Amino acid sequence: MDPRTTPDAVSIQAGAVKLHGLLRLPSHASSVILFAHGSGSGRLSPRNTFVAERLGHAGIATLLLDLLTGKEEELDAVTAELRFNIPLLTIRLATATEWTLQQPRLRRLALGYFGASTGAAAALAAAAQMPEVTAVVSRGGRPDLAGSALPQVRAATLLIVGGNDPQVLAINRDALRELRCEKELAVVPGATHLFVEPGALEQVTTLATTWFTHHARWPGTVSPDCVRT
Repeated sequence: MDPRTTPDAVSIQAGAVKLHGLLRLPSHASSVILFAHGSGSGRLSPRNTFVAERLGHAGIATLLLDLLTGKEEELDAVTAELRFNIPLLTIRLATATEWTLQQPRLRRLALGYFGASTGAAAALAAAAQMPEVTAVVSRGGRPDLAGSALPQVRAATLLIVGGNDPQVLAINRDALRELRCEKELAVVPGATHLFVEPGALEQVTTLATTWFTHHARWPGTVSPDCVRT
């Protein structure tokens, strides 16, 4: 294993708060993927760590982020309000993206987002604002919560949903119609919302790795035309 896949702790100033993250930077990486999570699933999530490690083995750098502070997570556990505050999550993800673009060891890498649950909505909303982001993958996400930002997304977008997650699958099918970029919906047979079934998360990782390998690249190398796949 490349020793640079071992994560480094980073902190990013976002207004009055600091966001904490884990950066994995394998040698010869050509892209870096920022992870946006819903409440209760942050930089230490076993599922997100698994995906990040597998991406690292494929030579893709990753930055796992907590978009909420510890105190905000405690509040959200009671009120469930911050996990649905997509504008807040979007601003913080965009701030982390700007930080990434300023780092000497990261600024030459292509950019992508990996979003889960409501974090997927923030990833899509931020991608609509950040032309540097050329690829987005959503795992069991709520892309509908990105609202009017969906038709503005130009990053190639892959929506991954479990076959046994019917409500979220219907939401993602509707969102797919709203997207005007290169896009695809991938259904993992037999998987439920958290992809806990044997082999399900491995399929997510394979799909994400392939998507980022093909689509996370410098904006100038991407066709300006968006087509449905």
